[in-house]
Amino acid sequence: MHSLFAFAAPLALMLPLVAEAADVAAGSGVPGQVAPASAPQCDAAAAQDDPPLANPLSAMRRSSVANQVRIEQRVVVRIAPASPAARQNMMAELPQRTIAPRFEERGKEKCVALDGIAGVQTGSGNRLVLFLRDRRMISVNLEKTCRARDFYAGFYVEKNKDGRLCIERDKLQSRTGARCEVEAMRQLVEVDS
Repeated sequence: MHSLFAFAAPLALMLPLVAEAADVAAGSGVPGQVAPASAPQCDAAAAQDDPPLANPLSAMRRSSVANQVRIEQRVVVRIAPASPAARQNMMAELPQRTIAPRFEERGKEKCVALDGIAGVQTGSGNRLVLFLRDRRMISVNLEKTCRARDFYAGFYVEKNKDGRLCIERDKLQSRTGARCEVEAMRQLVEVDS
């Protein structure tokens, strides 16, 4: 019973279209009305004014509007952890001591050039240490809710037009998916003991 209904439903929906097409073919011009016998069969000007009977898809295609295309470009920079050899080379010119060097934070930095970053190392809490190509070291404080250990494999940062990493603007993304805003940057300077 259900299969008969499924077969008959589309035919029932098409029945009014077939009747309308028959009326138009009979010459009345108005669906559902039969033309009188004395009326002329067809006028060429009237046929051009009336749109031909078309399926709904072709009518939709005619009324469609051209779409716009937007092209956006994103550049994401990956900063990898500094290798131990690179860290040793940065400190090679320092006099050799038996005591480990101590560093102190001095001078606030607002921005650092992304091209100048050679590597990164995790610090304690929410701090990262950036090793710059000009042999400086910068301490980076992340948001309080972020942990530096999430950035053990480095980080990604979206490159801005100025090509710099700035505080209270840029967000660092770890390879595990954590996103943290840079809150403060300070230069690390070796202190004599």
